[in-house]
Amino acid sequence: MSRRALRWVGLPAVVCLALASGPLAWSAVTPSGGGHRQIFNVRDFGATGNGTSNDAPAVNQAIIAASTAGGGTVDFPPGTYLAGSSIHMMSNVTLSLDAGATLLGASSGYDVPEPNPNDAYQDFGHSHFHDAIIWGDNLKNIGFVGAGAIDGGGKLITGDPQPGQADKIISLTRCDGLVVGDGLTLRRGGHFAMLINGCNHVYSDHLTIDTATDRDGWNVISTRNVRISNINISANDDALAFKSDWALGATLPNGNVVVNNAHLRAGCCNALMFGSETCGDFTNYFFNDITITGAGKSGLGMVSMDGAHISHVFYNNVTMSNTDSPIMEKIGTRLRCGTKPPVGSISDIHYRNVTGTNAGAFSPTLWGQPGHPITGVTFDQVDLTLPGGHDPVDPNAVPVDTGDYNPRSLGVRPAYGFYLHNATGIRFVDTALRLAGDDGRPAFIANTAHDIDLRHLTVQRGSTSPFDVGFQSVSGYCLRDARLTTGGRVRISTSNATTSCPGRLDNFSLSLTPAARTVVAGSSTTFTVHTAVTSGRPDAITLRATGQRTGTTVSFNPPTVRPGQDATMTVTTTTAARNGRYPLTVIGTDSGATQYASAMLTVTGGIDVTIGNLTVADTANAAFWSVQPSLQIGATVNGDRPFTFTGVPADLQGVPWIRTANASRTSTANPLVTFTINVDATVVVGVDTRIGRLPWLDPSWVDTHTQLTDLEGTTFRYFEVYRKAFPAGTVALGPDADTAGAANMYTIAVQ
Repeated sequence: MSRRALRWVGLPAVVCLALASGPLAWSAVTPSGGGHRQIFNVRDFGATGNGTSNDAPAVNQAIIAASTAGGGTVDFPPGTYLAGSSIHMMSNVTLSLDAGATLLGASSGYDVPEPNPNDAYQDFGHSHFHDAIIWGDNLKNIGFVGAGAIDGGGKLITGDPQPGQADKIISLTRCDGLVVGDGLTLRRGGHFAMLINGCNHVYSDHLTIDTATDRDGWNVISTRNVRISNINISANDDALAFKSDWALGATLPNGNVVVNNAHLRAGCCNALMFGSETCGDFTNYFFNDITITGAGKSGLGMVSMDGAHISHVFYNNVTMSNTDSPIMEKIGTRLRCGTKPPVGSISDIHYRNVTGTNAGAFSPTLWGQPGHPITGVTFDQVDLTLPGGHDPVDPNAVPVDTGDYNPRSLGVRPAYGFYLHNATGIRFVDTALRLAGDDGRPAFIANTAHDIDLRHLTVQRGSTSPFDVGFQSVSGYCLRDARLTTGGRVRISTSNATTSCPGRLDNFSLSLTPAARTVVAGSSTTFTVHTAVTSGRPDAITLRATGQRTGTTVSFNPPTVRPGQDATMTVTTTTAARNGRYPLTVIGTDSGATQYASAMLTVTGGIDVTIGNLTVADTANAAFWSVQPSLQIGATVNGDRPFTFTGVPADLQGVPWIRTANASRTSTANPLVTFTINVDATVVVGVDTRIGRLPWLDPSWVDTHTQLTDLEGTTFRYFEVYRKAFPAGTVALGPDADTAGAANMYTIAVQ
């Protein structure tokens, strides 16, 4: 054993948390006589270290001897020790692996998962603990240290194990006093390298976890009084996650956690995460000097899906790159706990000195729920460079909340930078939002919010962005000292918003009366556009409109007005106008602001779009295809499966569509489907994002950057929406050609 490892021997009481005024104070506590505890060499108990004989029984005998002696260290000299069965940890025992020592996993021989009456509240891996290389319950003063490794060997299971298989390296419940690290490496852990639940007093220093080829790194669940330092995790799923589930049949506390100097990477998922399992409350978390080099979901993720109150969390000195979303906070309504909790909260969260490059295709987001806003969040010296690359989208369209916690679940946000929805008391100081590529969206939007304060904001403007900073249905916004990266002033939008620092901006308001009109195809109707000065001295306002459907045109008299002047908007329809009810949006722009106003237009006596002559080349599954009159949330996606849509973009709701057969996804027939449309129309195809853009979706198909979603059991699936204009007549579409059956069949709609 190394001298350093010897210093860890019997660090049982590990750490003592002192709550002082301000950050947590820590001190290591060594019990009396701890440095003189006995060492038990596993070879003395019959371990071979040859990599082929099952050395687990010998290890268990050494653990029993150490425990019987009142505590000790079980030492692994250099060698490869096959753990062909489960190792049962005991109190007052530390496992120490010397440099050159590896404890190696096997494909079978492990304890079967214990019964758990609370299975329904979390997945299998979180619910069962005995199907592991090493497990223990209700233990005190234990440790895993040394310069060696515990390696699953690629034999552990990433899904639900069969009897005899393991899905974890280390699995601990209700432990008190845990030390892990001192140069130790955990590798190829199956579902988890380490899973701890219901523990207290946890200390980790110099721990390396490599689960990049399987799933999670370290899940810290319902655990208090934790210090983690100098940790390096490369995971495929979540790297370092703090959770609170119902696996132990109770709502347990979490908190008093410090993480210093962490290097994290997550392939598909979250680098540093709260949730998604969030039954118990979380408070007092301090993250310092964090480096994140990849995350397929969030770099810094925080969700309260199951009623948890998450508060008093500090992120300081964080560097991120290659994240799908740099920052994601969301309050959800899943409420998957035995107590049937109310909706939770997120409050008192602070980010300081955070830098992100290539920081997210999905914008940093704070997303609360009606009546349950995210509150009291500060951003100080946050500098993010976002990838850009999106065309303009409707900046006033609120993303559809599918109920999932994945940053992708809200689709492309209306802002390339921060997007806030249902948030209160949010402060930004010295924040910079930049673009790696051009983008047509604003830099910042707050929607349905209160008390939003931005000071010393710097943003980069995309060439086609309608404005830079937007406040939509916000009471009490304040924008001070905001500028473009080029040095110019930002352009704002303040729809139904009030300021808490008046007189600082040149601004105007826009409104439209009446709120709705009905017109018979072939005739016209009018609306009045009202403008007013709200602060400063705005310039002349240019008017235009969006939302016109086929057969509808809009004109303004006059097209440019002085602030405070009205204009008449005339809507003219032809006999070929499309029947339906749809919003028209008036946009008023001057040099410093862009404002919006909407009214509803109903067209009658015109033309309905119809789909006919549906023909499917996949004859084996053609009977499951059908034409449906109205696409809606709750509609069954496929004719051969029961799953339903949980999210439908607003502009697709109510349009005719084709319910496909999921089994047709493997067909390579080209064309796979033909049908007719009675008038010129736009055909829409929703493609599973796991497949990506299909080969026949050439550049004439426009990626709308919106998504359909469905819920399959407990998993949400996302379908990117592409559109193309077609003349009346026959439409032919190619195959999904997912011959491996790895994803879902596409969906078709016509508008």
